[in-house]
Amino acid sequence: MDRAVSRRDAPEAGVEDDVATASRRRPVVLMTMWRRPLDTYVSDATDLYTLAAEYVASVRESGGVPVLLPHVEVDDVPAVLDAVDALVVCGGGDVDPSSYGAEPIDVHDNDPDADRVELAVLAEARARDLPTLAICRGMQLLNVAYGGDLRQDVTAPGSPHPPIPAPAEVLAMRHDVTVAEGSRLAGVFGPGRRVANAIHHQGVGRVGEGLVVTARADDEVVEALEPVDWPRCLAVQWHPEKIYATDRPLFDWLVGTAKGTSE
Repeated sequence: MDRAVSRRDAPEAGVEDDVATASRRRPVVLMTMWRRPLDTYVSDATDLYTLAAEYVASVRESGGVPVLLPHVEVDDVPAVLDAVDALVVCGGGDVDPSSYGAEPIDVHDNDPDADRVELAVLAEARARDLPTLAICRGMQLLNVAYGGDLRQDVTAPGSPHPPIPAPAEVLAMRHDVTVAEGSRLAGVFGPGRRVANAIHHQGVGRVGEGLVVTARADDEVVEALEPVDWPRCLAVQWHPEKIYATDRPLFDWLVGTAKGTSE
């Protein structure tokens, strides 16, 4: 536990101002979290907000200052976004079918309250053209925010998206995606084929109005979306934070784009 800072420990006003200014040169990147019950030493279903450490490490390594967002009141979303320079809408549980007007068929860990908060965050970020990277669930929510819907299960044996195996095996799964020429994503990675991971069983169904598909897998599953009216937003279905060695350019793009916001 950090000890309290005494007057003797506190920096002088001028030094403190310099530190604050230096810190602001590094864009502050807000990241959504997954609320779920997990087994801990106090309970077999402890209510926790969680986020994989790779998200934090990726933002830090690319030069951003990561901050985490629990589920806040929708009315507080504008104030929260006032304090940051960029956004990552992270992976998590399935989007609840009620969020796009469908009945549940094959959903897991769905949480309508999480959808409500994160859709509000997306709407406010869109209104501001806040630099945003939407990942996996985040891309699916982006599609819902633009009026699209989801396929509740895209897996099929022998396809680029086979039924999800045991946890020890899923991180090794890879498949090709094709990035469209002239897209923002092509500006990050270049056009053509590249390798992505697959840690999802749902996917984009009807594409929302105003979104452009900028990458697909060989089974036609949508792998990337870009909003026409939100120039500083990219969305991918795969998990770049888990393959940072090859996908660092996405986080570099986010932090680099946000630098103009923070200065």
